[in-house]
Amino acid sequence: MTSPPHSPGGSGQVVAFPSRAADQVGFERPELMRILDLYGRMVAAGEWRDYAMDFDRHAATFAAFRRAAERPQARVEKRPALRGKQGMWTLFGEHGQVLKRGHDLAGVLAPMERRLLKAVDD
Repeated sequence: MTSPPHSPGGSGQVVAFPSRAADQVGFERPELMRILDLYGRMVAAGEWRDYAMDFDRHAATFAAFRRAAERPQARVEKRPALRGKQGMWTLFGEHGQVLKRGHDLAGVLAPMERRLLKAVDD
């Protein structure tokens, strides 16, 4: 049972709630906006039709699907534990192969951006 932020006795004591930051990894607003911008353009090009997001203690994942019943056509994963090593961003292909890793989201999304340009040119 949790107590209210202010004690009912009027003593002015503030009770702190436990932080949820360590419970799961998430996307920051600019990161999510960049991913959703790409998703919207891929939908407009007819490449993707659905998406899913998953958040756990170790990673945040965005998966894009051509059809909801299939495996994801692309998956972007953010793993902060890898920040100091190969980069916290990873782009996976349809069969789980690593397409790109890096420290910068824009660079990791570049292969999908190029694919979008090819789809529009056709």
